[in-house]
Amino acid sequence: MTETHEPETSRQGAAPAGDPLPSWRDGATRTAVLDFVERVTADGVPPEDRVAVFDNDGTLWCEKPMPIQLDFILRRLVVMAEQDPALRDRQPWQAAYAKDYGWLSDVVTKHYRGDDSGVKVLAGGVLAAFADITVEDFEAQSDQFLRTARHPTLGRVYLACSYAPMVELLDYLAVNGFRNYIASGGGRDFMRPISQEMYRVPRQRVIGSAVSLAWKDDGRSGAIVRKPEADVLDDGPEKPVRIWNRIGRRPLLSAGNSNGDIPMLQFSEQPNRPALRLLVRHDDPDREFDYVAGAEQALELAGTRGWTTVSTKNDWTTVF
Repeated sequence: MTETHEPETSRQGAAPAGDPLPSWRDGATRTAVLDFVERVTADGVPPEDRVAVFDNDGTLWCEKPMPIQLDFILRRLVVMAEQDPALRDRQPWQAAYAKDYGWLSDVVTKHYRGDDSGVKVLAGGVLAAFADITVEDFEAQSDQFLRTARHPTLGRVYLACSYAPMVELLDYLAVNGFRNYIASGGGRDFMRPISQEMYRVPRQRVIGSAVSLAWKDDGRSGAIVRKPEADVLDDGPEKPVRIWNRIGRRPLLSAGNSNGDIPMLQFSEQPNRPALRLLVRHDDPDREFDYVAGAEQALELAGTRGWTTVSTKNDWTTVF
């Protein structure tokens, strides 16, 4: 369903005092962001057209050494393998039980290079991990995990793994009349419980991958339960389709970090309208991670199409 209007009370973010982007170093990237917002406001772009979309994994929060949701799922697969030893000889339970993170990382990297053979195997476990539970139960488990589990190398709880400069950008855009959306390959229902608290993005503006759901009549208020089958994988060409289905507009700003975000970045270009395409490049091994695997095509296109590359090392004074 296309969103046409939201009441003013749903717009989040208070006006920043002084510098709106204190965690961004002076330079071409920061200038590009400020100039874009200035052009949008100076050109009088209507508020309803001020739409910004952000990938989540690797763009708004850390995705290495594995996506945060994958850690959540793996812990459930380990429990399943402990209850049923036969699963320990099948992927992805085998990798989860043996803590074979190399196999899991390879699945993600191959996906962004166009090889989904491993994704199909992993999906079997992902779909089975939380099948037949209610959406409320799944949210409660997700929320508790994000508040209590710690990142394996950074030593901080996952709820504290968002990128401070990107959160500042979200706030700055909101103050200037933008509606921010999360358009992620990650699970919609995994992100919704914390999107408001972490990013000041209301849960109804979270677009993501999802499993099929079913209504269950329990004789009382009823329940919506998760089915062990995929509904949509919000990645690659599916991202702009999902954005259009959800919002009914092309965004003016899009931000991503991988090859899977290329169609979304392309979709944000409009004739006679300001546009900003941000591509986060992870090149800071001291404060976070240094990697380009799965982002090679995006980085190449950024150079040829005039997209703005954000260096985590050179453009951010702090990461988290």
